[in-house]
Amino acid sequence: MIELKANQAGSVKNDLLSGLTVALALVPEAVAFAFVAGVDPLVGLYAAFMVGLITAAIGGRPGMISGATGALAVVMVALVADHGVQYLFATVVLMGIIQVLAGAFKLGKFIRMVPHPVMLGFVNGLAIVIFLAQLGQFGIDGGTGWLNGTFLEGSVVDVAWMQGMQLYMMLGLVALTMFIIYFLPKLTKAIPSSLVAILVVSLLAIGLDLDTKTVGDVANIAGGLPEFSIPMVPLNLETFMIILPYSMILAAIGLIESLLTLRMVDEITETHGSSNRECVGQGVANIATGFFGGMGGCAMIGQSMINVNSGGRGRLSGISAALFLLAFILVASSLIEQIPIAALVGVMFIVVIGTFEWSSFRFMRKIPKSDAFVLVLVSVVTVMTDLAMAVIIGVIVSALTFAWEHAKQVKIEKKADHRGSTVYKVHGPLFFGSTTSFLEQFNPKDDNDDVVVDFVDSRVCDHSGLEAIDSLAERYTNSGKTLRLLHLSGDCQALLKKAGNMVEVNVIEDPKYFVATNA
Repeated sequence: MIELKANQAGSVKNDLLSGLTVALALVPEAVAFAFVAGVDPLVGLYAAFMVGLITAAIGGRPGMISGATGALAVVMVALVADHGVQYLFATVVLMGIIQVLAGAFKLGKFIRMVPHPVMLGFVNGLAIVIFLAQLGQFGIDGGTGWLNGTFLEGSVVDVAWMQGMQLYMMLGLVALTMFIIYFLPKLTKAIPSSLVAILVVSLLAIGLDLDTKTVGDVANIAGGLPEFSIPMVPLNLETFMIILPYSMILAAIGLIESLLTLRMVDEITETHGSSNRECVGQGVANIATGFFGGMGGCAMIGQSMINVNSGGRGRLSGISAALFLLAFILVASSLIEQIPIAALVGVMFIVVIGTFEWSSFRFMRKIPKSDAFVLVLVSVVTVMTDLAMAVIIGVIVSALTFAWEHAKQVKIEKKADHRGSTVYKVHGPLFFGSTTSFLEQFNPKDDNDDVVVDFVDSRVCDHSGLEAIDSLAERYTNSGKTLRLLHLSGDCQALLKKAGNMVEVNVIEDPKYFVATNA
């Protein structure tokens, strides 16, 4: 399989060349996502420039590429259709403010709560989404899709496919692009293979005057500098209530995709980025792009993988990609519009192959079934809905599975000691999932008058655990028997209401930990 591996030697040359490669790949993506959101192509291109430039300069992950993304575009389309593009700009500004606040309150650290199966599902799902997004380039504009009349009508796979020589030409150029990208590094790594592939295929198409779709056939990318303007929306509570739900959803999706992409680039480059700084960087970028007529954005896993694979390691790679993109818009649009779409599709197909975690098929049978289920579930939900929903569902399912498995680990060992006391020794965590099993293993009627419950091998994790201990104390008090509790932390003792006076304090042996509770 093809693996995307970072060029470990960072340099100005590598950053500039990889930035140029990324900029070429950004053009059709930004235009396509602008169409998805229902806005002008320049709105997507300005977002790719502004978000890419600012996050590269002040974000938390050098080498990561940000811009207009499909995950955000699918949420924006309803807002634009109902209220217009000016409301979108206002929404993007509020979205950025929320993201800055998330970074200021250091909420980026919670990305650590995403389990590895969810991460793999995100990677695989996003690879599939990137692949499906390229299928539209094989279609004929305005044609009827081959799935007309089915439940998949209008989806990304419902394409009016090219026919005959036009299709074969497209497939041949895509294959040539992928061939160059795969085999050129075996000969030399002086120039990014993706850039060489784009140049070779473009020169071939122009020199032989091949009849194939180009960037210019998709959209006219010529334009001027983005201009500052305040979104023309009424500044009142009604407007705020319209844009707030969209802003919160977009902020969540943007941060989740950015922070997961950050983790992936961390692993590939064997370096460490700052999640909280990335939150602030993304927020500042979206505030700025909202005031300069852009649709907002977040990290782009496909372009980030192109950048890393092409040797882009520093901030200069992202900055140069943004500046090259601006140059395309201002002065080089006529040249960029001659690039065959097939070359860019071939680059993205290589990204798909390198991004998809093919090893997940191999170890699927070796990992717990619950983890395998979460991996597949997150992949499917990512494809069917959006990334934020997929990650949230994956984390919830993983958390419930974890709680269920650990709920079964609480065990009670019962015996009588030499003083005639009934001694219960608790093993395993006491939390909301294990309290029922914990209480079922005590029977005051069968115990001696003096009962000892030893928590030396247990830990009380939450408020539910404290309530279970209080409930147990009440049962023994009502039975007229003495209950003593050993080895509870000082935090537990302070939070217990009914059983607090039954705890025997041992300064040397009692554990010290805190209970997650709002009691």
